[in-house]
Amino acid sequence: ILGWETEEQTHERPEMRPTQRMPNAPSEAVPTPALASTSASVRPSGATVRQFRQILLWPLQIESQAHTLAARQQAWAKPWGVLEREDCPWRRVECAPATDSLESKERQYKEFVTFLPYVQRFLYGESRSPGHQGADPPSDAPMQVFRRQDVAALRIALRPGEPPLVLPVDRVDLHFFVDLDVVVLKVEVHGEDLPWDTVLDLLHRHGRAYPSGWDASGQGVHNAHRTEWLAADGTVLAASDASDRQSYIDFVCERRSPRIAAHWAFLLHPLVPAHGDDAGSLRYRVLEYHRMPVMAYLALDDPRSLGREEFIRLGLINTFRPGDALPRRDPAVARFASRYCDDRYWTETDTGPNTRLICTGSTLVVVGEAHSPYFGDAIRGVLSQFRHQFLLLFLIAHFHRAALLVFEDKLVDAVNDLDIGDNRSQQRFRQRIRDNFESFLRFTHRYWFHELSERAQMQGLFARCATHLGNEAKYREVSDGMRDMSQYLDSDTQRRQSSTVVRLTVVTTFGLVATTATGFLGMNLIDETAAPLAVKLAYFFVVLGVAAVSILVTVAKSKALSKVLEDLSEDGRILPPRRKLRGIWKRRRT
Repeated sequence: ILGWETEEQTHERPEMRPTQRMPNAPSEAVPTPALASTSASVRPSGATVRQFRQILLWPLQIESQAHTLAARQQAWAKPWGVLEREDCPWRRVECAPATDSLESKERQYKEFVTFLPYVQRFLYGESRSPGHQGADPPSDAPMQVFRRQDVAALRIALRPGEPPLVLPVDRVDLHFFVDLDVVVLKVEVHGEDLPWDTVLDLLHRHGRAYPSGWDASGQGVHNAHRTEWLAADGTVLAASDASDRQSYIDFVCERRSPRIAAHWAFLLHPLVPAHGDDAGSLRYRVLEYHRMPVMAYLALDDPRSLGREEFIRLGLINTFRPGDALPRRDPAVARFASRYCDDRYWTETDTGPNTRLICTGSTLVVVGEAHSPYFGDAIRGVLSQFRHQFLLLFLIAHFHRAALLVFEDKLVDAVNDLDIGDNRSQQRFRQRIRDNFESFLRFTHRYWFHELSERAQMQGLFARCATHLGNEAKYREVSDGMRDMSQYLDSDTQRRQSSTVVRLTVVTTFGLVATTATGFLGMNLIDETAAPLAVKLAYFFVVLGVAAVSILVTVAKSKALSKVLEDLSEDGRILPPRRKLRGIWKRRRT
């Protein structure tokens, strides 16, 4: 389910040497390097990152465009159905224990036992027994993963005039969650022997859903100059369009929604933007800021050579632009080590270990020694933990926040669409609130948890990430909103029931007068026993019509009549008879 595969399968993509130049590049541009060699001297730099990995996570809200109720219920239950067509580039990720190597199975085992049982059920599904014959069969994992294999490399030019970098793409995955309108895109790339300044610039610029602005020349101020997804043969599958400033501005002005960059829209296809013109049965909306949460793995010859400022720039890469002066009085800068750093394996000695983990909520960075066999071990070492255990805890924390934001958005949307004077709008509002409340209960008991592992480092990182993201506060906020909505619906239901009881009481009271009168006068006030059947039917329908009209008029005037009954029932010392009659006369006139 989670992409268990051998490390040989991860790196078995053929080496590629693209010959195509980037569009608009000068003819004397430096040829694109091969995938196996990603080093590039972009700017003067200090330290060299021997091994670099970047994992981007992009939580999104999905919406189904199905027209019938049955189709919408099916789409909500399994929104990934659109990816299971033959012509779709996405394929479901499934475990293949019969073909996996022993090393890969060992890594899978270490990943599995890291988490507590209820987290294991969330990630991998319920336990299975060969002879299980019960009425309650084991369920599959609530998280379903799809992967596309056509994207082999990322070619990115960080700034105008600089030669592009070519980084191999390891994985492009989509994570779906049962009963929740949340999908998470995951993109993993890696490189070797990259200058420190280039790594910082890459972490800062790569992973933006759309440009945040442009300079005087029309170039994006924070995004990469140009980004391209390449196939295994070097073909350009999609390219960024950040320089098309007019289209982004017009899109926001016309639709009050940001336009997704072309290369990210390509990765998500056949999912399409909710406010775009492309046709699609499954649409997505941006939940948060355009900067995607990022994980980074950096192996250096000597990580102790990095100063405090370098670690701050690395951890707060989403906050401060590389090269800008750090605001020393900023709380995030002043208390950086205590707030964001996990230094339990940072000894600052020659013997090591010298591994530092930095978690700010939107970033999770691992820095260590390139010459350490354990740090670079892809089966049993820190690299394996980074790509699997750390990735999962980072994914879970951001999934929690995305789900809470979706619930909050649905509550706001339901209230905005409510029209108090429209009965159909009120019915639709009540149904939406009940559906959201039921979905929130399932989320609470299936997905929401505070502890995911007994291992101190894993639990500490998860708690630190959830705290910086504000998940606890957001959960309480959404829970209180759900409770307020539920109480409103309960009070509204009680009000309606009370009103109905009052109306029935008034009808019964006034009907009692007619019942008593007819019973006292006798059943044979009009003796038509020997009359023809037609005469009897005529009397019956006349009496039925008079009674029906009387009841309907009584119901229509039940509120006023209930006030009349209240006035009549008041003691004379409180309300004199003359005032009673005056009040009854006024209500009769109204």
